Amino acid sequence: MGRTRMKRIGLFLLGSLLALLFLSPIWILLINSFKSLKNIYLDVLGLPNRDTFLWKNYPEAFEKLDFATSFFNSAAITISATVLILIFCAMAAWALVRYKWKISNIIFLSFAAAMLIPFQCVMLPLVSLMDAMNMMNRPGIVVMYLGFGASLSIIMLHGFIKNVPLELEEAATIDGCNMFQTFFRIVLPLLKTILITVAILNVMWIWNDFLLPQLMINKTGWQTLPLKTFLFFGQFSKRWDLATAGLLLCMIPIVIFYLFCQKYIVKGVTEGAIK
Repeated sequence: MGRTRMKRIGLFLLGSLLALLFLSPIWILLINSFKSLKNIYLDVLGLPNRDTFLWKNYPEAFEKLDFATSFFNSAAITISATVLILIFCAMAAWALVRYKWKISNIIFLSFAAAMLIPFQCVMLPLVSLMDAMNMMNRPGIVVMYLGFGASLSIIMLHGFIKNVPLELEEAATIDGCNMFQTFFRIVLPLLKTILITVAILNVMWIWNDFLLPQLMINKTGWQTLPLKTFLFFGQFSKRWDLATAGLLLCMIPIVIFYLFCQKYIVKGVTEGAIK
């Protein structure tokens, strides 16, 4: 019992240390979001005192971010891309599992291999292609997110669908359901857990993405929240006081979303492995 207890204490201390390391950047953002720019430069790690504590950074950052418009842009792109990823990737994974063509394994391996290609290797040719197709806009970036998010999503869904009983689909076919009815009425409801997991991963990635929107969105009023925060870092000056407040404002929606849905990540992965 003594050795087991010591092991638990050691694991607790290690976990606490790792938690502190991961949370320290957020803590630094938080304490500096209530300081003036001068006080940040004087003592970046110190707590703001009564004389230096500022609330005005948040209203000013909110205004400069044009938060309502930027939030809507981020939400529209994130939700649209995630919904398309869920629908098309679920259909693709189901077809690869249930319809064993000669090319099925090649297609699946192609999706797996695509995960190994860094975005930086293909971004310039893709942007040139999208520009030639006159799709340097919000619908264009949604299509690109669908392409980049398909590989991981299909692999996760593929492993889960293999554990869905085939007899349910055969019974639906006997009852007169066609292929689309079988998928949307029988298969898709059974994928709820893994779909939520895939949705969470894609929402967090798309919401926080900066590079692709920077390349694709070049019109005023279309910028997402990560793009807007870049305005605090000019060529000759950097407004760290407003940037820290603005970054925390951008983090709040996705943190709330993650805290609400985090239990589904582990649940979806473990169910897919156990079934």
